[in-house]
Amino acid sequence: MIGFEIVAYAGDAMTDLLHALDAAREGDFDKAEELRKSAYDSMIEAHNIQTNILSKEAGGSEMDVTFIMVHAQDTLMTTMMLEKQTKFFIDEYKRIAALEAKLG
Repeated sequence: MIGFEIVAYAGDAMTDLLHALDAAREGDFDKAEELRKSAYDSMIEAHNIQTNILSKEAGGSEMDVTFIMVHAQDTLMTTMMLEKQTKFFIDEYKRIAALEAKLG
């Protein structure tokens, strides 16, 4: 079930990030930032679960490496990368909007 929790939080974050990109492209920067913040909060939850598992393993507990856990790790890491890219793209959409406003 732990793997599913990580996938759920990371998946929610990924969905929010993709919607944030859509909002930024449409010029709704407040919504984009709100969605990015929501995604970040979900990623923190997933990361906290991951850290707990890592701490247990480091403490000597045996952990089974299941396909679900591999998928969870992959989903979380992909989402973390997407979060960084989303921040960059929101900033770029803001810059483009400011330049367009100057040009009239």
